[in-house]
Amino acid sequence: MIINKIVKNATSNPRRLFLLDGFGAILSSFLLGVVLVEFEQIFGMPIPVLYGLAVLPLFFLVYDIYSYMQTGNNVGLLLKGIAVINILYCCLSLGITCYHIDSITVFGWLYVIIEIIIVLLIAIAELRVGNNIIASYK
Repeated sequence: MIINKIVKNATSNPRRLFLLDGFGAILSSFLLGVVLVEFEQIFGMPIPVLYGLAVLPLFFLVYDIYSYMQTGNNVGLLLKGIAVINILYCCLSLGITCYHIDSITVFGWLYVIIEIIIVLLIAIAELRVGNNIIASYK
């Protein structure tokens, strides 16, 4: 399974997960703040909502950069932190999409569901690696 591959690769260098997460944050911000805005009628999400959702991953990117620069025993805790943030972001995205159910198109739902699946897969990997790191210090 893809999560197991990510966990296996990240075990040797867990800080790579922060790079992966940061790249995903940049991609999400670009897609939400530029692409989906340009094609708002195709996706059906109101433009102010898209801009709001596009800003949040930029804060996650700052967290990822900070975490990547850290060394020592706190990497596991930092991984668990970004995992929880990612899961909350997925909940927020789904909640906002449900709130705008009357305007969201099939393509809008497709985008949101695919993004949530990808972000949750990364979050699960981050939680597993973070837990493994923390357990290894005990």
